[in-house]
Amino acid sequence: MTRYGNILIKNIYYMLSYVLPDLRRSVYLDLEKEPFDNIYSLFAGILEKGVSYQLKQGLYREYEEKREDMAAVRGRIYMPGTMGNRMRCRRLVTCDYDELTVDGPMNRVLKTVLAELVRDRRVDKERRARLKKELPFFASISLIDLRQVRWDGFHFHRNNRNYELLMAICRLLVEGSILTTGEGARHLPTFDFEDELSRIYEKFLLNYYKQEYERKYPGFTAGARTINWDLDDGNRDLLPSMNTDVTLSMGDKILILDAKFYQHTLQEHHDNQSQHSHNMYQIFAYVKNEAANEGEKTVAGMLLYARTDEEVLPDAEYRMSGNRISVKSLDLNRDFSEIRRTLNGIAEEYFGIG
Repeated sequence: MTRYGNILIKNIYYMLSYVLPDLRRSVYLDLEKEPFDNIYSLFAGILEKGVSYQLKQGLYREYEEKREDMAAVRGRIYMPGTMGNRMRCRRLVTCDYDELTVDGPMNRVLKTVLAELVRDRRVDKERRARLKKELPFFASISLIDLRQVRWDGFHFHRNNRNYELLMAICRLLVEGSILTTGEGARHLPTFDFEDELSRIYEKFLLNYYKQEYERKYPGFTAGARTINWDLDDGNRDLLPSMNTDVTLSMGDKILILDAKFYQHTLQEHHDNQSQHSHNMYQIFAYVKNEAANEGEKTVAGMLLYARTDEEVLPDAEYRMSGNRISVKSLDLNRDFSEIRRTLNGIAEEYFGIG
């Protein structure tokens, strides 16, 4: 199986390389040539390369707060503990101190995820064997319950920047499945991460245009914007915010792209198929309010669905109150060069570039 649903596994790697630019570093370049049978082997391959590189550099050490009863003062004296020792006639001082250790939160996450992947037979045998050879280097590091990880609590800087990609992949593995624990055993069940793929798809579209077009074409911008409501009285109380997935702009033209990742791209009612009504209402509201805000600029909108295997796929263009709104699908089940051609074609069609 070289696909996850309607997406080539290799295309998930390419999309991730735009979402996580560190995947383009030389240490990961060989992954582009490797075949991946499933999603597990893809993520295991990324971790294998990243961890191998990090082991050569040395595992990141961080300070951990500790409290111990000691014969001599180290760090800061903890008075409640020290007084308790005195009351028990113990000639010890309770001290709080920081100790530099490899047994920190990020290395614990790495070890636990690697251990689970080594046991998971959905990862190809050779890759599991290579991951297993890396585990002894984590011997002094504790295993943890991955459900308790505070992913947003990690802070990255110059000394641990390599971990940013590793933690992102671990997070995808953990949050893309529902962890179960039974009698001390931890394992990753069937991987199901449609919500994560939806976010990856959205960020991929945004970063593709930022990375491929902003440097090449002066004046071209790609970003996720907030659109203000065009109000007569200025009363915004309880109105929902309008946050675009992707807004492309150049000169006097604006294109609002709304990324959609569904199992079914059309809705069905009484055997009749139509566009998802809430999606059409949403893109219409975005376009009309942005057009009112921008005055003389030409504003258009597009619903860009990730293509499914349905027989009927959305491919239409509408003129609504003076604005162009289109619905298209992007086939993620084809060679990435075809995906690139489609995205470049959108830029050429709307802005005359690409």
